[in-house]
Amino acid sequence: MMKPGTLILHVAARFLVPLQLVFSVFLLLRGHNEPGGGFIAGLVASGAFALYLFTFGAAVTRDLMRVDPRNFIGVGLLIAMLSAFPAWFHGQAFLTAQWWPILLPGGTEIKLSTPLFFDIGVYLTVLGSVMTMLVALTETEER
Repeated sequence: MMKPGTLILHVAARFLVPLQLVFSVFLLLRGHNEPGGGFIAGLVASGAFALYLFTFGAAVTRDLMRVDPRNFIGVGLLIAMLSAFPAWFHGQAFLTAQWWPILLPGGTEIKLSTPLFFDIGVYLTVLGSVMTMLVALTETEER
């Protein structure tokens, strides 16, 4: 059900949300080598869902997210915490970066790393925290 006078916002939200989410993944993936990373990427993703939330409401946004935002906080903290342990298994200091080269079909090599896993954990924690607050505030307002 569309509110009168908000056609531009509805169209813009449907166009901008996917772009913002793709941009947040870009920031996440380049963040451990250059400026960016899990925190700012999580904020950009939260901004995308916030735009959708303010346009279509809390119930529709919860359906879009498919996962309770509080679950993102727990999973994010777990992933960030687990990124510290590979260094211990190699007898190195806490949170020392570890890199694992992976050969893809076609001969391309990518390197997975503990900083990337830490950034993914931060990303999910920030996304979950911001969205938990925003959804709670808008659900209270809708009642």
